[in-house]
Amino acid sequence: MNRFTDRTVVVTGGGGGIGTAVCTSFAEEGAKVAVLDRDESAAASTAQAISDAGGTAIAIGCDITERSSVDAGVDRVNSELGAIDALVNNAGWDLFVPFVDTQPEDWSRLIDINLIGALHMHHAVIPRMIDNGGGRIINVSSDAARVGSSGEAVYAACKAGMVALSKTLAREHSRHNITFNVVCPGPTDTALLATVTDAAANPEKLREAFRRSIPIGRLGQPEDLAGAILFFASDAASFVTGQVLSVSGGLTMSG
Repeated sequence: MNRFTDRTVVVTGGGGGIGTAVCTSFAEEGAKVAVLDRDESAAASTAQAISDAGGTAIAIGCDITERSSVDAGVDRVNSELGAIDALVNNAGWDLFVPFVDTQPEDWSRLIDINLIGALHMHHAVIPRMIDNGGGRIINVSSDAARVGSSGEAVYAACKAGMVALSKTLAREHSRHNITFNVVCPGPTDTALLATVTDAAANPEKLREAFRRSIPIGRLGQPEDLAGAILFFASDAASFVTGQVLSVSGGLTMSG
C-alpha cells in the first residue's frame, strides 16, 4: 500500500524515537520525507536509512524554537521536495520534576520546545498549505494533557495547549481543506522515557511499574504511534478534524 506516493511530509523531531518511526513509515508508503531535527546528525541518520531502503528523504537541521531556522527549513523542503502535504509536529522535551522544584528557566525551555516551536511550524506551513489547496497537520501531544501527570506540570500544560490549538485551527481552516488532529502517546519506550527510568534508584522496577499500569501489558513502541499518525495524514481521514486519539495501551480511556 502506497497511500502517500509523491506526497511531501515534514516530521519534526525526526532524528529518533517516535519521529524516526513515523518518518520510516511514511517513506515505506511512498512519501518524500523531510526529517527535521535540532540534532542534524540524527536527522541525517534517519534520512540515510530511508534512502538505503529505497525511499526519498532529506535531513534538515532545524531548531524549532528559532523562527528563522524554521523558515529556512520550510523553504528548503519546498525547493527540494515540493509543496508540503502533511506536517507532523513531533519534536518535544520533558523534565520530570515536581512543579514547586522547577525554576522559571525550566518553564521557558519547556514552553519554547513544546509549544512555541509548534506555533512556529504552524505559522510557517499553514499559509503554504492554503496556497496549495489543503493539507494535513498532526500534532503529537501527550496523555499528560488529557489526565495530568505528576512531575510534568509545565509539559502537560504545553501539551494541553497543543490540543486546544489544534481544535481552534481546525475550525479556522476547514474551509481551506486543512485538517488538524492530535495523537497522544502514553508511556513509550524512547530515549525520553529512559531519562526517567535510568534516574530511578531501581530502573527496572520503575519500568515494570509502567508496564503493570498499562492494560495491554507492555510499554508503547515508537511504531505504535506511526499507524495513528499516518491514518490522520491519509485520505481515509479527510472527514476527520479536531480530534484527539490516545495511543497508550488503554492506560488512559478519556472520552
